Amino acid sequence: MELAEFRAGLDRWLDDNEAALRPDPDKSATLDGQMAHTNTVKRLAFDAGWMRYGWPARVGGLGGSPLLRGYLGEALAARRLIEPGPYSLTEVLAPTMIDYAPAQLAAEMVPQLLRGEETWCQGFSEPGTGSNLGALTCRATRTENGWRINGQKVWTSYAQYADRCVLLSRTGTVESAHNGITALFVDMDSPGITVRPLQTMHDVAEFCEVFFDDVAVPADRLLGAEGQGWAVAMDILPFERSTALWHRGAYLHRRLQDLLDAAPDGSLSPRDVGAVLEQMYAFRARSRQTQYRLDAGERLGPETSIDKLMLGIAEQSLYDLVPAALGPAVVSAGDREGRAWRAEYLYSRAATIYGGSSEIQRNIVARRLLDLGPDR
Repeated sequence: MELAEFRAGLDRWLDDNEAALRPDPDKSATLDGQMAHTNTVKRLAFDAGWMRYGWPARVGGLGGSPLLRGYLGEALAARRLIEPGPYSLTEVLAPTMIDYAPAQLAAEMVPQLLRGEETWCQGFSEPGTGSNLGALTCRATRTENGWRINGQKVWTSYAQYADRCVLLSRTGTVESAHNGITALFVDMDSPGITVRPLQTMHDVAEFCEVFFDDVAVPADRLLGAEGQGWAVAMDILPFERSTALWHRGAYLHRRLQDLLDAAPDGSLSPRDVGAVLEQMYAFRARSRQTQYRLDAGERLGPETSIDKLMLGIAEQSLYDLVPAALGPAVVSAGDREGRAWRAEYLYSRAATIYGGSSEIQRNIVARRLLDLGPDR
């Protein structure tokens, strides 16, 4: 199916089914409600066929360009039918699962993720290592039937809801850095896993600490080969900065319009609004190019760090308008809409940290794209 045909058909379906897809305002005010609603939307879109386009038939898809699933997430986010964070995790993890998991495992698991029957998380960051994945210490030890995992992860998004985890573990020496990392696909209900949600300053327990105490993982849950975990991570990270960011950008465009509609006359400077629009459209142009590179079958790499930098700048600039536009509503967070703006404003402060800090992204651009120094 071509993109124009897909867009027209999807838009008609969304118009006809918007009541069933629209989140309940009371339930969606909580993370529990948001997660449940995200899975409902994915199920409805999967059963209608829309969620299956852009994915290969071997994992339950209907084929076609990745631009199709890019537009699906864009349309859902622009209509505020989903929160892009939990929805777009599918875009981050499913492509790598398809490329690196045993074929039978991918065929079994990916359709469950696409249909909203499961939630997955990404076990990368650790205490003390921050964005430096090469220094991770969570260890996987070989056993007769697979692996035993011991260690800790942190900042693991939605781990309290997750059925599976794409986990990076140390199988070589710490000194071997990138070469001693192995990726595993772990069942989150395995004995020995403890999940501890972390309350953030925007009052949502989106992130978690995850503890692994002698957790058994079967041998057939290896993603790629032993010691290939760094390659798996480098495959996943560009997907964090491609279609997932496109969806986020669509949501931010909608929220800018919401803010302009809610702002009293004269509360916002045209110059300030124009500057935010400039940044948002610059990001959109850059991200669009990334979408079409995916469509062409190109392998994404360190250049997606530019997308991440541009989105962080645009997101913070947008929410910097909120206090001037809404004033006391943001500070007091009295009504539902005020609380939502306050939470989003606070969340935007982390836009230059989550998914790899802007400092890390600039280092990647300098070293890997501009050849300004060795990549350590």
